[in-house]
Amino acid sequence: MKKRNLIPATLVLLISFVAIFVFDVATKRLDKSYEPVWKEVPAYTYLSPYAELSPYDAHFREAADSTGYDWTLIAAIAFTESRFDSTAVSEAGALGVMQMMPETLRGFDIPDSLHNDNYTNIMTAARLLQSLEKQFRYIKDTDERIKFILASYNAGFGYIHDAMRLARKYGYDRYKWETNVDSFLVHLSKPEYYTDTLCRNGQFNGWAETLSFVKKVHRNWRKFRAIQEDYSDSIRELIINDSTLRIMQ
Repeated sequence: MKKRNLIPATLVLLISFVAIFVFDVATKRLDKSYEPVWKEVPAYTYLSPYAELSPYDAHFREAADSTGYDWTLIAAIAFTESRFDSTAVSEAGALGVMQMMPETLRGFDIPDSLHNDNYTNIMTAARLLQSLEKQFRYIKDTDERIKFILASYNAGFGYIHDAMRLARKYGYDRYKWETNVDSFLVHLSKPEYYTDTLCRNGQFNGWAETLSFVKKVHRNWRKFRAIQEDYSDSIRELIINDSTLRIMQ
């Protein structure tokens, strides 16, 4: 080969080597930049969005979803009634976690064989709360309405209606519970009140238990809500500080 032809061939070969080297380096860098991506995806740890209050929390939440109530309120009623004891039976014959009376369960078409079933007991109690709400739907203030519902859950809405009628007659607010209707529930133990033609259900001597029940449920509800709120705050803080944590859907 002549010398003048050798120079271009050498240049072509040199350029080819440079091109191959540059391509190789670029490819390795590109591969290196993409390689860690799939390795960096964390293995998420999923956290429950709910604080644990009892073994029946899932039932309380399902009952709340089906009725629109706060699940911690249903839990507070259960704790006040039975301390979450599914085997509890009252002197009056009330059964289970929610202390439902057999005749009330039968009124919701629940067969006797399911009266002690925890799920059925809780779901039926939620249905009872929903039916009681209809009795007091004209009470616009939600907090007040819940007090009347709780009182009726314990005493039956008939006595609560009698106390409301008496409160109105004597110039008190029949839509307010404390120092108004609750006072006349107490009066239903006295002949001069329960014999009034406005009263349709007669004498009521269980007023002390009913007043105590409403206060205890509200106290336990506040406590359970605070536990849930504190838990939610702590979960949010954990997620902020740890990207591998997620809330369970």
